[in-house]
Amino acid sequence: MSYTINRLIQGAGFDQVDERTRKALADRGFGVLTEIDVKATMKKKLDKDMDAYRILGACNPNMAWEAIGVEPRVGAMLPCNVILREVTEGIEVSAIDPVSSMSAIDNDELKEIAGQVRDMLSEVVKAV
Repeated sequence: MSYTINRLIQGAGFDQVDERTRKALADRGFGVLTEIDVKATMKKKLDKDMDAYRILGACNPNMAWEAIGVEPRVGAMLPCNVILREVTEGIEVSAIDPVSSMSAIDNDELKEIAGQVRDMLSEVVKAV
């Protein structure tokens, strides 16, 4: 089982794909709570160069509310990360598969919610 939902975007710049990703997230009820510019962090902390790589910590408040309601410690696994990374062929967009990431938790209600979130994130990735 893959742990991410992926799409390769060709013919668009990194910032354009970032903008499209944020819009697709917002259109499906997700907000971006955190943002990590991995490229800048690696340069600053390790003086290492790498291609563009950004992590967006996305959250759909309604789904988070439901998940926390059935499994209070699930917050340790939130938000849902979406990464944008520059690859030779273009820009890759990858979203966490919540079903995969939550598989260690033995809670059928949570698995059902994770399936709904996976469907929503699949729509996001397709819409970018």
